[in-house]
Amino acid sequence: MRALCWVGAGELAVREVPDPELRNERDVIVRVRRSATCCADLPLLAGRDPLLRTGDVLGAEFLGEVVETGPAVRRHRTGDRVVVGAGVACGGCWYCRAGLHSCCDNGSTEPASADEGWGRSDVGCFGRPRAAGGFAGGHAQYVRVPYADASAFRVPDVVDDERALFAADAAPTGWLAAELGAVRPGDVVAVWGAGAVGQLTARAAVLHGCARVIVVDRHEERLRMAQRHAGAEPLNYDHTDVSAELRDRSGGRGPDVCVVAVGEPPARSIADRFGVRLGDRPDALREAVHACRKGGTVVVLGGTDGFVDAFPLGTVTGKRLALRGARRPDLRDVPMLLDRMARDELRTEHLATHRLPLEDAPQGYALFRDRTDGCVRAVFSP
Repeated sequence: MRALCWVGAGELAVREVPDPELRNERDVIVRVRRSATCCADLPLLAGRDPLLRTGDVLGAEFLGEVVETGPAVRRHRTGDRVVVGAGVACGGCWYCRAGLHSCCDNGSTEPASADEGWGRSDVGCFGRPRAAGGFAGGHAQYVRVPYADASAFRVPDVVDDERALFAADAAPTGWLAAELGAVRPGDVVAVWGAGAVGQLTARAAVLHGCARVIVVDRHEERLRMAQRHAGAEPLNYDHTDVSAELRDRSGGRGPDVCVVAVGEPPARSIADRFGVRLGDRPDALREAVHACRKGGTVVVLGGTDGFVDAFPLGTVTGKRLALRGARRPDLRDVPMLLDRMARDELRTEHLATHRLPLEDAPQGYALFRDRTDGCVRAVFSP
């Protein structure tokens, strides 16, 4: 079969790879109909994952048709159209039973990848290096889906492919952000980042009843999209003092909930300017911590790994902030989100700004990485 593979030095190519096979009685094989680019792929493209190997198949978000099932699969049968959660969860461990699928003990292909220095292990995920707990991804003609009864979800007939596709990762991530932030009616919510996850976080906040949601970004086409489709107020940080504007729009206090949904922090930290590399550079996170009202909540979504230098911990304690984080969404919300899509409460197809055949996936990733031609997400069809 054909699949989009990492070939080294930040390069991608569509190659022939072996067809997937059932390896476990709870597996299904899915013939892919749509797959999408993902912000979590950007560090891979930048060559910052030493575990990535030539031939690894990318693609965390995909949707397709079940063509083969293992003997223990109960919820799916051949012909079902399913969207598959980007994170892999067994559905039966302590964390899964508690609804914390992104913390699953059994989803990883490589439990030994646990790193005590970080205090965590890598959860299972499609389109990530096997040595980091990942599985072959969805930018392919076929995918093996483990724990299919827990990880794959039948799509309602009235929901088309490009809307349902975003129930794999972006929509549940946005919904989780609103839940972690405990967004309530009347709240003011600020979201840093107007990509797919940022826009769907804004929409989730609206559906939770917030009084206003403000999206911070510098790409005007994305800000217009967030305003049109998510009901957000746009704020361009190239033209505005973000902190002052957020105070002005929240009665002088600051937002009740601040969500950091940016994939790649662009600026350099103080340590970098002195030639010292201490860790990541989460400038949006620092701004969110300073902007949030006293007693508010700051939510960090993926994108930031490792140690963080120049982090304003004193501000967190002095303002009594709650700091919540999530690298992957849980699977429990996917059926609810598909129902909202079926009722037209949640529309996501506008995020598929570029549609290409799988053969053109390397060009699609270049558009996505560089945010050229108004690209929010590129969607591929095998």
